[in-house]
Amino acid sequence: MITKHNFIVKEKDHKKRVDLIVVSNYSNYSRSKINKIIKSSLLTVNNKVINDPSKKLICGDKVNFENIIKDTKIKPSKIPINIVHEDNDLIIVDKPAGMVVHPGAGNYTNTLVNGLLYYYKNNLSQISGLDRPGIVHRIDKDTSGLLVIAKNDNAHKFLARQFEKHTIARSYLVFVYGIIKPLKGNINTLIGRSKINRQKMTANIQKGKNAITNYETISIYQGKKIPDISLLKCVLETGRTHQIRVHLNYKKNYIIGDQTYGKKIKKFNEVDKSLVNYLKEFKRQALHANTLGFVHPKNNEFVSFTSKLPKDLLKLQKMLEKLRN
Repeated sequence: MITKHNFIVKEKDHKKRVDLIVVSNYSNYSRSKINKIIKSSLLTVNNKVINDPSKKLICGDKVNFENIIKDTKIKPSKIPINIVHEDNDLIIVDKPAGMVVHPGAGNYTNTLVNGLLYYYKNNLSQISGLDRPGIVHRIDKDTSGLLVIAKNDNAHKFLARQFEKHTIARSYLVFVYGIIKPLKGNINTLIGRSKINRQKMTANIQKGKNAITNYETISIYQGKKIPDISLLKCVLETGRTHQIRVHLNYKKNYIIGDQTYGKKIKKFNEVDKSLVNYLKEFKRQALHANTLGFVHPKNNEFVSFTSKLPKDLLKLQKMLEKLRN
């Protein structure tokens, strides 16, 4: 399967690298994927093949590229999907923790996409290719919460532009160890790949992409039988990979259950045993995408959706409220 794309370079991208321009226009393609496309002679500028990702383009250049999608035989699956809202252009899904958004290496079953294909078949946007129908953005496997799915290409493009311009309103609820200081503020750093572990992102770098997370403390849980724990509300100004998880790691307010950026708390002292066991068994980050707002592609009106805490986080909250002073 081959998907074809074309666009004309705008003034804002004048004299920028071709790979960066393509990524800014097609947010569902990673920079590494675009580089592979370019080096495979699948991209042309003004009908001439370009093999150098660093080549700078000028306003008015005509760009065409193809993405060859291997037949991964993604099968529709009748898996439960929690639909918060649906209309002719989009679907709002409340994703549970543990569900992968789209198929990837070694993971082609039981993803959100498998379920979407079962229920919606061809009634999904195709801009991101056969392996990601309808997918405009993602949240991590072990993060729960709201996602918007596009039913057609026009809606997809309209929504994708809002993500690119960082005008999407997104907030998250997150349980962290400790008391963040100040109680309300923002974390503004660069985020990029860790030199030590390329699978991880880090804020401790000199070069990277600007990332801004606004936060406020909703509740503080303290007491003789509980470690200091806070419930935060985080609002993204940018949408970098693992942004909230990386930023809270940077602040040393580790997210409960985060297996990648968290930290095992060894000293529980006189902490309630039932809470200790629950915290130790919590194998997913206590992070929930609870609000999602954007301008609707049909009527240009702002719409917003909310999601309550899922059962596992609600149980944690009730345990903490019961034990705190």
